[in-house]
Amino acid sequence: MTLAYILAACIGGALLSLSLAALAAFHVKPRFIPTLVSFAVGALLGVVFLDLLPHLFAETRSHARIAGFILGGILAFFVLEKVLLWRHHHHSDDEPGAGTDTHYHAHDHHDHGRSGLMIVIGDSFHNFTDGVIIAGAFLADVRLGIVTSVAIIAHEIPQEIGDFLVLLHSGYGRRKAFAMNAISGLATVAGALVAYFAISEVRGWIPEILAVSAASMIYVAVADLIPGLHRRTAISETLAQVAFIALGIASIWLIHAGLAPDH
Repeated sequence: MTLAYILAACIGGALLSLSLAALAAFHVKPRFIPTLVSFAVGALLGVVFLDLLPHLFAETRSHARIAGFILGGILAFFVLEKVLLWRHHHHSDDEPGAGTDTHYHAHDHHDHGRSGLMIVIGDSFHNFTDGVIIAGAFLADVRLGIVTSVAIIAHEIPQEIGDFLVLLHSGYGRRKAFAMNAISGLATVAGALVAYFAISEVRGWIPEILAVSAASMIYVAVADLIPGLHRRTAISETLAQVAFIALGIASIWLIHAGLAPDH
């Protein structure tokens, strides 16, 4: 019965957060996506600096080890993006018109899925640990499991909206963005199942897994999204960017302060 509660919480929570995020993101007009990417920047950095890092440094004594995993994760995502860039340019050289100004400008409006792929990878790590946490809470007490699940779902909604915006900005269509986010959501179920059958072994690796997740969010926000915002230099667009970054951070802070136990 406990396993049924765990799976219901993971699957139901993933569907709820994904549906609400899709409802918000799918109603965004394409011309507003570059500006609303600022919300994704705020949500990603808010999750890292208001949620993940305080939790990691409070729960582990080995701060240097966690910092090392974050640094190593950033380097790993840099290498991954280099590989994706190499692959894209290798295939682009074989396309008609490659190397011309027309070919360049036709592809300049997005990054050919690189940042979207990296955010899905990082979010999968994060979702896996959420599944471990949900399973651990239900194994301790059903009521604690329910409260923990509600808190995690509440955290996920603004982050999922941000992920959708990153995927759309990265060049994915709306349906493919939904499918990619759904796939990363399945990591919650995987984490819950692994934790249910091997909770003691898995719990020991939660800090390192979350550190890699934090690294992906920092890298995508700082290396991929913020440089794009700087290309829009009009005062009105700059003010809108600052406002939406603040809104993304505030959404994480309000939910964290109002609902979520430290998990």
